[in-house]
Amino acid sequence: MRRRLWGVQELRDAPLAPLTTFRLGGPARRLLTATTEDEVITAVGEADERGEPLLLIGGGSNLVIADEGFDGTALRIATRGTTLDGTRLEVAAGENWSETVARTVEAGLAGVECLAGIPGSTGATPIQNVGAYGQEIASVVTEVVAWDRRERRTVVLPAAECGFSYRHSRFKAEPDRHVVLRVRMELEDADGRSAPLRYAETARAMGVETGDRVPLAAARETVLTLRSGKGMVLDPEDHDTWSAGSFFTNPVLDDATFAAFRTRAAERLGPDVTPPAFPAGDGHTKTSAAWLIDRAGFTKGYGEGPARISGKHTLALTNRGAARTADLLALAREVRAGVRDAFGITLVNEPVTVGCTL
Repeated sequence: MRRRLWGVQELRDAPLAPLTTFRLGGPARRLLTATTEDEVITAVGEADERGEPLLLIGGGSNLVIADEGFDGTALRIATRGTTLDGTRLEVAAGENWSETVARTVEAGLAGVECLAGIPGSTGATPIQNVGAYGQEIASVVTEVVAWDRRERRTVVLPAAECGFSYRHSRFKAEPDRHVVLRVRMELEDADGRSAPLRYAETARAMGVETGDRVPLAAARETVLTLRSGKGMVLDPEDHDTWSAGSFFTNPVLDDATFAAFRTRAAERLGPDVTPPAFPAGDGHTKTSAAWLIDRAGFTKGYGEGPARISGKHTLALTNRGAARTADLLALAREVRAGVRDAFGITLVNEPVTVGCTL
């Protein structure tokens, strides 16, 4: 792995904040930008050989970087390439995810249309197992092509070996093991219609029932409208979108914990208040982090400093333009503590923290 990094852009003491949707964080000692898979593999191998800390950056939509920055090599993955063969789609890790969704809709293929507007790169989607409005990337991924840093070779991991679960995967569980190079998906040709709508809000907005299919383009546009109304579509002029989207994951509770939570909610809010509950399989129930945050007293727009809860969605913590990472983390800790005190549930952050902890 001693090949020279031909063609790779290299910057020293490089600002990382502009590469994240939070627009927060200090500089990296070294920033590389790789536009081909060979460049990605060579850069990763070089850093590993030197025992140097390595930070992988795609779209920067799921990163909280410390104000002190990153004392190592940050590698921005900017690979490009999309191949469509019938209903089989292969996409390079550096491709913009929202644009990937748009391409599938234009091709008349269903399966990810309700994941429209999610910021970030395509390569990040299986890591986080992104999901929204009733769809999840795990439902369409067939294989992930990755560089195995331990075995120093390219591997093809079938979906069954990716360890997908709610907002989680093998890649997230072993962050220093694999570097996603390409994502392979199997979509559906439903004669220009969407996959069956699984999310009640989407169905209501379209005037149909859950389980119905609708025109693909209409489904995508409806989701983009819903997301925009919550500040979940990037807009440089709108500080409500200077965020990582949902900052906390929805808690998945076992039956005993959920029963205790429901009792506590009734004591706090009254016997007629019923917390959101969604079956999560195997004796577990998922509830809403946004509901918990709001009912604990952290409403839309909460905060007086440079980091505040979004004015459009209680689940998004935002940079109002002059925040530091320390401000964001202070707000996140306040919200987490408030929810724990109110309902006995400890929220878990969805974004990855770099050089800092919640």
